[in-house]
Amino acid sequence: MSAADDGANGANRTLGQLMATATTELSALVHDEIALAKAELRQDAKRVGIGGGAIAAAGTLALFSLPVLSFAAAYGIHNLGLGLAWSFLIVGGAFLLIAALLGLLAVTKFKKVSKPEKSIASAKQTAAVLGTVKPHPRPLTDTSPAGASVTRSTV
Repeated sequence: MSAADDGANGANRTLGQLMATATTELSALVHDEIALAKAELRQDAKRVGIGGGAIAAAGTLALFSLPVLSFAAAYGIHNLGLGLAWSFLIVGGAFLLIAALLGLLAVTKFKKVSKPEKSIASAKQTAAVLGTVKPHPRPLTDTSPAGASVTRSTV
């Protein structure tokens, strides 16, 4: 709606036209609020997905390192030499190092997740504006006869 529409046709518009315009604009406002919330949540969902994947990979690598480290410890105690056991220890240590790096990556991704602040602020602002709207006062007199019923069409 432009300023020319307000000045020229604003006084000539019917109540039905005003209600239709208000309903359309309120509907557009609600759709815009939902779109904003979706955009903010999509960004945070991506961060949670990356962090969750990194934690899953870290857990998997740590789980794989347990048998390797167990074999290394068993061979090390059995042999008390530097041969085969040291190679198992090196592989197991490498798995733990990678798991630790992935765990740090997951923690940094989870710390960047935030609540949808723009959507919350916009919704609060909309609620404040709508809260100040006062309905038009109507007389509480009943003009219909006491026993009359209202017949409504289904159209």
